[in-house]
Amino acid sequence: MKHILRPALVLFFALSLLTGIAYPLLVTGLAQSLFPAQAHGSLILRDGKAVGSTLIGQSFTDPAHFWGRPSATGPMANNAGASSGSNLGPMNPALTDVVKTRVAALRASDPSNPAAVPVDLVTASASGLDPHISLAAAQYQLGRVAKARQLSPQVVQALIDQATQRPILGLIGEPVVNVLQLNLALDAHSSHGSTP
Repeated sequence: MKHILRPALVLFFALSLLTGIAYPLLVTGLAQSLFPAQAHGSLILRDGKAVGSTLIGQSFTDPAHFWGRPSATGPMANNAGASSGSNLGPMNPALTDVVKTRVAALRASDPSNPAAVPVDLVTASASGLDPHISLAAAQYQLGRVAKARQLSPQVVQALIDQATQRPILGLIGEPVVNVLQLNLALDAHSSHGSTP
């Protein structure tokens, strides 16, 4: 029995040491040294304080800010501890009702905007944490934000362009705008007392 048990225990402890301690330490060390920002949550700092992450959406309701995708997380929107979708299918009447309500709210916030409401402004992502909106969603809100901030559309468009993330290698994905980064750029622009 000893000749079977001893090699099994040695192998068990050796693999536990390798896969439970050595490998995680190696991967963590590489991540910390090669990708420090990502290893610490891709946090955005202002005056030494974390104001958010480039990976997790935030809720904005002020007309002077761009609004992100709706979130289905509970008990509050964009709850990173409860990432989830709404699980409402396209044929579910509850989804139709919530989309109609969101469209009506967007129309009420900018009644002079005749453009079609982009789908990502009225539907939640699968994770409920999406920090990005499409370029169409940013363009849809441009007029409202420019008016609320008393800025020219050209200035707001330039800030959208700066916050736009292009497809990987120009092929994978589509251009998206990080809502938090765009809103922080708008706030910084306004706080510098720039003229429209």
